[in-house]
Amino acid sequence: MTDALLTLEGLTKAYPGVIANSDVSFSIKPGEVHALLGENGAGKSTLVKTIYGLVKPDTGRMMLNGAEFSPANPRAARAAGVAMVFQHFSLFEALNVAENIALGMDNPPPTGELAGRIRDVSEAYGLPLDPGRMVGDLSAGERQRVEIIRCLLQNPRLLIMDEPTSVLTPQEVDILFHTLRKLAGEGTSILYISHKLEEIRSLCEDATVLRLGKVVATCDPREKTARELAEMMVGTSLHTPEREGGETGEVLLSVAGLSLPAPSDFGTPLKDISFDLRAGEVLGIGGVAGNGQDELLAALSGERAVPPGMVRFKGRDIGRLRPNARRALGLLAAPEERLGHAAAPEMSLTENALLTGDTREQLTSNGFIKWGKVRDFAARVIDAFDVRTPGTETAAGALSGGNLQKFVIGREILQRPEVFVVNQPTWGVDAAAAAAIRQAILDLSAKGAGVIVISQDLDELMEISDHFTALNEGRIARIRPARDLTIDEIGLMMGGAHDMAEAIV
Repeated sequence: MTDALLTLEGLTKAYPGVIANSDVSFSIKPGEVHALLGENGAGKSTLVKTIYGLVKPDTGRMMLNGAEFSPANPRAARAAGVAMVFQHFSLFEALNVAENIALGMDNPPPTGELAGRIRDVSEAYGLPLDPGRMVGDLSAGERQRVEIIRCLLQNPRLLIMDEPTSVLTPQEVDILFHTLRKLAGEGTSILYISHKLEEIRSLCEDATVLRLGKVVATCDPREKTARELAEMMVGTSLHTPEREGGETGEVLLSVAGLSLPAPSDFGTPLKDISFDLRAGEVLGIGGVAGNGQDELLAALSGERAVPPGMVRFKGRDIGRLRPNARRALGLLAAPEERLGHAAAPEMSLTENALLTGDTREQLTSNGFIKWGKVRDFAARVIDAFDVRTPGTETAAGALSGGNLQKFVIGREILQRPEVFVVNQPTWGVDAAAAAAIRQAILDLSAKGAGVIVISQDLDELMEISDHFTALNEGRIARIRPARDLTIDEIGLMMGGAHDMAEAIV
């Protein structure tokens, strides 16, 4: 197209055992907000990395403003006017905002001048930032602003955004969308990747849908329902999670007055947290990132020891037990950070299956690893949770984020936990995979397990939770039946109104 800012023609990229992109062609107009949709493993990441100069295609070509465009690296892409905000922040907590932004610029101006530009640009686009604040003191939403402002200081013609709202509150999402619409109105094109389809319908005016590396559809997402978009992505009808009604049973996990200091200068202390989790119950815990979610999971999983009497499993004090000892009893956990915490990126899926599966799956004997049994366990996880991978010996770091998430969650659920604690179970996964993971959680609770779901996705929590509470600055609000809550009440709980609701009797 002659009026396109960016045109892709026949882009193909293959890796051993998989074709990531196959003959991909589409274009983006100036000032257009263009959605790139697809389930996990559809080829979205490879495609945007090609545009940003991180991947070289095997065949095909790109045109930017009518000229050949084949950036050798991200610096060349930035010089041509392409900027990218990645899903995972690349910031140093011990440096301030200006220092972090300078590190991401090819030719940063003097510190004083840069600080002034940061203030001017951030205020102009409704994303106010103090250039002197330490990044470690910023909320997740403010850190997102740092990444965006770093890109805007480059005056990009094309801004690529990968899952930009995964750690934002609804209010912060509104602010971000206002900024993106302002940028588009000024002529900047935006390529937007998200699994939150209602956001796509609200923000984007055109969409390209990938499936198994190929373009399978284009549409105006404003004219489609979220379900229709999801079904275009997966090529089949979308399953809606269903739960079996039933009574809850005995108390499995009891937390009483759990208080712990912050694990680091940038962590959050836990303050007098108390609740009981019963067999067959799903307890949803909401909250904005950075309010104690990681610290709570560490205390429950055994990564951090806690004082006597604060955490009991089926009446037994487990505060001093380490993770493997808690796993042996039946308390399993899956942390938010899948790459590096839940899984070792350089190790194979077989080896990662061994890391947490050894105790309950009996994968070793007298110090010797039963590799055949380990591979069988990894293969069962891959099959049961539809993990798109060439095989069990693939490195965890080679999987797309969503497929690794499915592997991590499946690895724990297939070990039949009596209590399962999970932080951000569907972070970065597509609609079909999210539905499958939520169904697996509901099935687990229907079999009598108690499940704690820590999530920033309120729709998810309302869909699967029996009871709900929220974390704010290391405290939890009083627990309420999820079905009785309004969005306003949830907002108050997330904002720190700990005593606004009556406790469950």
